[in-house]
This record gives sequence, C-alpha cells and structure tokens, in this order.
Amino acid sequence: MFLLRLPLAGISGDNDRTGRCRQETVMTKIEQYFHWMQTKQVAFIGTGVSHNDLIALFLRKGIRVTICDRKTEEQMGETYTKFKELGAEFDLGDGYLEHLTNYDVVFRTPGMYFNNPALTAARKQGVIITSEMETFFDLCPCRIYGVTGSDGKTTTTTLISEMLAKTGRRVYKGGNIGKALLPLIETIREEDAAVVELSSFQLISMRRSPDVAVITNISPNHLDVHGTMEEYIGCKVNLIAHQNAYSKTVLNLDNAQTAALAEQVRGRLLWFTRQQKPERGTFLDAEGWLCYAEAGKTQRIVRAEDIRIPGLHNVENYLAAIAAVWGEVPAETIVEVAKTFGGVEHRIEFVRELDGVKWYNDSIATSPTRVLAGLRSFNQRLIVIAGGYDKKIPFEPMAETVNQRVKILILMGVTAPKIEKAVTEDPSYDPAKLQIVHAASMEEAVQKAKELAQPGDIVTLSPACASFDLYPNFEARGQHFKNLVKEL
Repeated sequence: MFLLRLPLAGISGDNDRTGRCRQETVMTKIEQYFHWMQTKQVAFIGTGVSHNDLIALFLRKGIRVTICDRKTEEQMGETYTKFKELGAEFDLGDGYLEHLTNYDVVFRTPGMYFNNPALTAARKQGVIITSEMETFFDLCPCRIYGVTGSDGKTTTTTLISEMLAKTGRRVYKGGNIGKALLPLIETIREEDAAVVELSSFQLISMRRSPDVAVITNISPNHLDVHGTMEEYIGCKVNLIAHQNAYSKTVLNLDNAQTAALAEQVRGRLLWFTRQQKPERGTFLDAEGWLCYAEAGKTQRIVRAEDIRIPGLHNVENYLAAIAAVWGEVPAETIVEVAKTFGGVEHRIEFVRELDGVKWYNDSIATSPTRVLAGLRSFNQRLIVIAGGYDKKIPFEPMAETVNQRVKILILMGVTAPKIEKAVTEDPSYDPAKLQIVHAASMEEAVQKAKELAQPGDIVTLSPACASFDLYPNFEARGQHFKNLVKEL
C-alpha cells in the first residue's frame, strides 16, 4: 500500500502579498487514495458481499477494473451484465488467476486463501495484493472496534454496535458479519465508530490493528484451509500484533489459548471471565451479576437472568462487549441493550412452535464448540439436526455433551459418519437414550424431526460444520431450514 503524507489541515504556510495566510484546497487521505487508484490497473478476485459495492464505486470513479472469477459469463448472470454496463473488464473461467501480473493492485476476496500460489507469485512480481478490509483499516478516519474468535464473534460484534449506537454515535458495522465498509468510506466521520468482525481469512494478511481489539476465544477451526493450528492462531494474533500503546485489548481469561496472548498486548488489557474475578475487566459473580472490576473496586451492571437472549455463552458475549465499551457507554445503556436485544439471526433463533414443539435455528454453529454452547442453552434433551462440510476439525470434544443433552440426532452431509463415530465411540454413549438417524437432505431432516418429535420437545439446527457441501453459506442454510419449518 502507498504511504500518504498530507498536511493536518487544509491551510498552506505560504502568505500572499498582504501577509495573509492563503488557504489552499488539499486532498484528504481518502480523496488522494482514489486519485492514486485512477492511475492503476485494478483486479478483483471474485464478486459477492465483499466486492460488489466496491467494484461499482471504483468504476464510478473512473478506475480501470477487471473482475477475475472462475465462473463463466452465463454463470455470473445479472452480475456480469451489471458490471459490463458500468465498464468493467473480465477474466473468467478456470484460468482466472493466470494473469494477475497484468495488474498493479489485486483485491482478494476473504474466501481466496492469502497463501494461494498464484497470489504468492504475483506478490513476488511486485503486484499489490490487498483486500477490502485491509484498505478500510488504512483509510478509516474513526475509532475501530475489531472482534475475532472461533465462536461468539458475530453476537459480540453486534452487541458492541448496539451499545455504541444507543449513545447516539453513528456506527458502521461490517466485515465478516456480512457488509463491506470500504464502499462507505467517504461518509464516515471522525466522531463515528466502526465495529468489524474479522475472520482468520481476513486477518491472515492484516498489518494494522483496531483501536479496541476483542478475542472471544480460540479453538480448532478452518483447519481444512490453514492446515495447522499454529497458522490459525497466528491469524487471530494479527488482531493485536500491530497495536500501539493507546489501544485496548479484551481477552478471554477462561480460554487458555486466548489468555496466553496477554504478554503480546501492547496497550491496555482487560479480561472477561465467567469463572474467575480479574484484576481489571468483566466477570460473572456468584449471585449472577455481570460486573466490572478495576483498582480493587467492583461495579454490578446487570443480572444474567435479565439478558434477553438465552445461554451462558451469551453471558460471555455480553462480558466481552461490556469490557470493549466500558468508559464510553453508560451502565444504564448496557442494561437497556441486555433487556431488549433479541439476538442475531441464525444464532439460537426461535423459528416457531407447532403442536407443542419449539423449533430453533442455530445455523451459525459451524464448529463443535458452538454446538456445545447451543446445547447448554436449554434445560432438556433436544432433537438436533447436524452435519455438513468437513473442515477437518475433530468432533470428539462435543461427543459427551451430545450424549448427555440430545435425545435424537439427525445427521446429514459428508460429515455424518464422522459425527456418528465420535458420538457412538464415546464412553457415555447409550443407544437407549440417544437415537441416531440419517437424512439425505434438509427437507428429509426436517420431516424426520417432525415425525419423531413429541409435545414439549425442542428441535434445533446445530450443524457443527460449515455448509459448503450443500449451501453457499450458513445464512442460506439457516434460511432454508426456517422456510421448511414455517411450511410444516
């Protein structure tokens, strides 16, 4: 990325003949960036949430854009027609990564692995390989709150956004949560706030850290891409690796991998914990209060039972969010959010009650640890639909809890045999208490759940896997599940 060296104000030091200071128009950092880009050949790898609005913005500003995508013109459909009319060029088909050295700047989508050989080769030839979120961090004029973790990052990100917005600040929420923020960069003011969820795929190439960094936890995930746990952890560490002394970091004291990062924190460190009392940070006390502790003093904030969204994992999400905004958001505002916020779609989302059976959509539960959190949110044995794409992570860590808290396990997708093996080989497995059935599709899984459920039962979609074998993302999977349940 280029370096910007601009005056702090739009006033030059030159005087006119009368001795008066002459004001000159000086481009802002953002304006200079787009002016610089107009001289470059720019490629975008892939379309979608991260790129569509940004591609349109670049084209409107007269920047030369080529879209590189494995899809053909016919497969792109309306997207191709839209960008063709705006002036984009295309490099499509199986060879879409073969000409990256023709460009000055290449934006990779988060789904394109940073260490892809084609990207590595282009970097060695001097091509700038960047991303929407990297560039946003370079240009953003306001305070940035960044959240990552294996689980809980979307809800924590949303809670921080809700709390800040209640104070009257204009908040921009995006990143991995499903909205690109760079296309909005010209509307963001210094007094606003940007709250971004960051995945390991985004963080792997980040060389800036947010003003406030939150790491909810670290557990095995996405090893199908990263290959090793060391690389995956390294991506998460990038959230705090480039901080300055004025930054704030919030870490999970109850998670060993996260707690071990304390020595790498450059600025102010706050903990959140459900099991201990930290010297500085948030915790859950013995009487069920979420509290803040610092300098030997403790302030009670809100009772766990007053939090509208269920589950101890959401207590942890609140503890993390409170620590992130403490000192900027009044305690009474935090209480208001806790009592009124209804949760994020696809996260233990109540769908409907039919014939005395309650149905929940927890499609976000793409890892065993997320499934465990969901299962522990209810005080009864559940009917669970699970299975999906194989991310090469072990299912054994959830096997005991599944045996304790699930009455019927409906398995689908390519991971169904692996999940069944982990569950049935666990010492706690009792076929008299846990029934395991298989389904070839979501439609069949929902129908089997309806047939097997009795009044008073709870059915939840808790896949423990990504959705890529059957759906483009967990949102599409969750929406399909909800539609099927509503049609029963």
